[in-house]
Amino acid sequence: MLTTVNNLIEIKKCRICEGAELFDVIDLGDQPIPNGFLSKKDLTKKEPRYPLIVCFCSNCSLLQLRYLVNPEVMFKNYLYIPSSSKTRVEHFRKLAESMNSIIKLDDKSLVIDIGSNDGSLLICFRNLGVRVLGIDPAENLVKIAALNGIETIRGYFDSKLALKTARRYGKAKIILSTNTIAHIPNLHEALKGVSVLMGKEGIFVMQFPYVMDLLDKNLFDTIYHEHLSYFSLKSLLKLSEKSELEIFDIERNDLDGGAIRVFWKRKAGTLNKVNKKNINRILEEEKKYGLYEKKTYSKFADRIKTLKITFLQKISDLKKNKKKIVGYGAAAKANVLLNYFGLDTKTIDYIVDSTPYKQGLFTPGTHIPIYSEDKIYNTIPDYVLIFAWNFSKEIIQKNKKYKDNGGKFILAEPKLQII
Repeated sequence: MLTTVNNLIEIKKCRICEGAELFDVIDLGDQPIPNGFLSKKDLTKKEPRYPLIVCFCSNCSLLQLRYLVNPEVMFKNYLYIPSSSKTRVEHFRKLAESMNSIIKLDDKSLVIDIGSNDGSLLICFRNLGVRVLGIDPAENLVKIAALNGIETIRGYFDSKLALKTARRYGKAKIILSTNTIAHIPNLHEALKGVSVLMGKEGIFVMQFPYVMDLLDKNLFDTIYHEHLSYFSLKSLLKLSEKSELEIFDIERNDLDGGAIRVFWKRKAGTLNKVNKKNINRILEEEKKYGLYEKKTYSKFADRIKTLKITFLQKISDLKKNKKKIVGYGAAAKANVLLNYFGLDTKTIDYIVDSTPYKQGLFTPGTHIPIYSEDKIYNTIPDYVLIFAWNFSKEIIQKNKKYKDNGGKFILAEPKLQII
């Protein structure tokens, strides 16, 4: 059930099970859109802010946002580009090879990526000699994908778009959704669309940050307006009950602080057997961790509030000692942390980022300028606060010269540490 409040959609019932017992876990305050970077001329304009609250469904255990923002505000012009990270591109390459070993592909096979961005993942499949097609709502990314030779349909995925796509391109052997299924408000409609578009013996693969890792590693900054859902396996099994699809296997990996890859097939399909042993093992792990209990989420909220106090005290001490601090990685998660912690240019001089589209812009809400990575070597700051912690190893290795010359890195999660 959805209720409109102050131009927002307020969730009254769980989007999977329609349960009404939703328990608010943590309120990260009113925040701007995390990828809503600003140009210099925008700095004087009023910036919209939206409540960022997550709630827990005590029935199916889905963690989900209490308020939803109009998707056109977030996705029409989208500034996250996966090809800027070597780590992610390598992950995509391995994913494509893994899928090819699970379900044999040939030049007639069609692979579709929902939320295909600049086509980085589909390029890996194209290199295997298969047909590829992207679906994405961002106008700028559809154009970039076209330049990369990846045909992309602009639109929000649902059963209507799936039917049009199937009529024009045929059924897909593999449908993918990596880090995008959590962006879709109507999950039942999304699975219906997959069912329409997927071949009889095809598979659907979704991958996203795993809620158990989010809680265990204090990854509060992965909670933002684009991420509507934070899934447990229990919640996904509940989702499958009203679908023609079922989960046949699951894998965990360490991408983005801990992700889960879920494999779906038709319930009537015979290509893949359900790995009941693996599914039951993960369900038992979730139960043992307390993933279905309110108190686990209350403890998480308490840890984040404590982390904020500890972090701000440390930063305050450094600034009192005249230390220069800059940021690394103008990611959405950076903007969540900056706005929740109340940091701005009084604390963080600037942020560097490898994405050319972000350079020359300013962070939403906090208005910190973004530069290319060379800026660090031109100014030699005392500390570099790594916001893109999921690529911290890549970043530290890339900036070995800075570290060898006495530079220090700060990481806020899973706990405050200085490298």
